Amino acid sequence: MTRALILLRRRLVGSIFVLLIVVVGTFLLLEAAQGDAVDAYIVSTGGDAGMIELLRHRWGLDQSELTRLANYLWALLHLDLGQSVTFSRPIRDVILERLPTTLVLMVSATALSFGLGSALGIYAGARPGRLRDRFLSVSSLALYAVPGFWLGLVLILVFAVELRWLPIGGVETLASDKTGLDRSADIAIHLALPVCALGFIYLALYLRMMRAGMAEVWRQDFVLAARARGLSRRCIVLAHVARNALLPLITMLGLQSAQMLGGSIVIESVFAMPGLGRLAQEAVAARDTPLLLGIILTSAVLVILINLLVDIAYAFLDPRVGASEAGA
Repeated sequence: MTRALILLRRRLVGSIFVLLIVVVGTFLLLEAAQGDAVDAYIVSTGGDAGMIELLRHRWGLDQSELTRLANYLWALLHLDLGQSVTFSRPIRDVILERLPTTLVLMVSATALSFGLGSALGIYAGARPGRLRDRFLSVSSLALYAVPGFWLGLVLILVFAVELRWLPIGGVETLASDKTGLDRSADIAIHLALPVCALGFIYLALYLRMMRAGMAEVWRQDFVLAARARGLSRRCIVLAHVARNALLPLITMLGLQSAQMLGGSIVIESVFAMPGLGRLAQEAVAARDTPLLLGIILTSAVLVILINLLVDIAYAFLDPRVGASEAGA
């Protein structure tokens, strides 16, 4: 427990500098792009030079780049993400409305890909070189090569258009007035296709990693010792081989969190889900820099939190992790 707490404390301190780099770097990159929210607004609605000047003053775009960056950082210290130009509402409220959809999609897809991928990897790696191992390895390679958006479109075509088993998109049925378990079941049905589209790609990755890790562990001396003691093959696979092969997967789980979040943005667009992905799309189209900064900052916080959880899990599974930091 002490090792995990020390590891968590040091990771949290380092995360502050990471977030600072993300905020400043993103702000400067967005400022380097041509046009701003006023230009996007005038193109869509029209207006004269007086209106342009008035909007730039109202939205603070007439100030210098350094002044706006300083004001934004000062607001962040007070947990204020600013006001959205597009929605004319606090950015924190807009993000909190869309965040649950993205979190449910990410968590469900991660559980599917990690759980089922690890199980299939154990099944394939239990007997390396056999027919089932080769079949699953080839199938996972083919699945991993498929783009997520294309897989999503195929799933829509088959299960929503042709078979009509599942809805095409959205999070739940509009104006259904469902509550409790009925609403949860309705949301689960709507999430089935996007979760599969996002999770199957990473499922193939975890399957191949687990299978490769088990194939390597089978050659270790402690596995030979377990065989010599007369342990059953099932016990050796689950208690020794799979457990040691699982550690790299947990590391990859943290590294893949950013890609999973990026993939969820694409899937949200394909299935018309009102999550952070759609919100980012709207912010880019409207050149709403404060809103886009808030979305990127929220995404960075999510990735950092996921990696912190992975570090803690790794510290519990492997006593060597964090031992040097605890002794420092």
